[in-house]
Amino acid sequence: IVEVMRPEPGTRICDPACGTGGFLLAAHDYIAKHALLDPDQRKHLRFEALHGWEIVDATARLCVMNLLLHGIGAEDADSPISVDDALKADPGERFEMVLTNPPFGKRSSIAYVNEAGEAERESLVVVRDDFWASTSNKQLNFVQHVKTLLAIDGRAAVVVPDNVLFEGGAGETVRRKLLAECDVHTLLRLPTGVFYAQGVKANVLFFDRKPASETPWTRELWVYDLRTNQHFTLKQNPLRTEHLHPFIEAFRPGERHAREESERFRRFSYEQL
Repeated sequence: IVEVMRPEPGTRICDPACGTGGFLLAAHDYIAKHALLDPDQRKHLRFEALHGWEIVDATARLCVMNLLLHGIGAEDADSPISVDDALKADPGERFEMVLTNPPFGKRSSIAYVNEAGEAERESLVVVRDDFWASTSNKQLNFVQHVKTLLAIDGRAAVVVPDNVLFEGGAGETVRRKLLAECDVHTLLRLPTGVFYAQGVKANVLFFDRKPASETPWTRELWVYDLRTNQHFTLKQNPLRTEHLHPFIEAFRPGERHAREESERFRRFSYEQL
């Protein structure tokens, strides 16, 4: 994902569900490897470029340690990682790039004990002024949150399950708004068995935030199918970097106008979507 997003020196990069910091480290390493940095750019990359949110305290500590071991941040500087629920509010900050793999599966919920002394869970609908739809679907909320975090012309890559692409109701509202207000240009359909449980169908959605417009920004969406006739498992046959090289070539980072259709890479117009 970082390979096709190509972060550059001076880019502010955020992961609102950063876990132990995999995306942030990959972005840092890409910039350090591909650019000749002057002292100011080195300082920016170390102290200002990377920001993350993580809701689990112990995981956030691992992330900060991970970053420190890679020379990011410093013990006496403000931590680039906030221990907080990213979805609860708009942080007010805007970023040129958002790379994230939000938690799959569980809807946002709150636990409480009923009159009989039994623990119950109640769906937690996230209501925010900057969201297009109020829903308890965590993945839809993260997609809306990512849109909020992006600066105008900022770019995002978000790992999402299939329900974000096909769910009705709030899902349809979010998709229509996303196509209108952002340039949703690429979808990578990943094989099952890559993330967490066997059978969870994951995708990577790439989109750019755009300024207000009377006409939808999305003209066409290119879909790369790495799922049909592909089978990977977490242990016996894991997905490796070389399996993704054809996608990186087809994506044409920096020259998307030169893309070509193939058996696995098809384009769909806004009307078709």
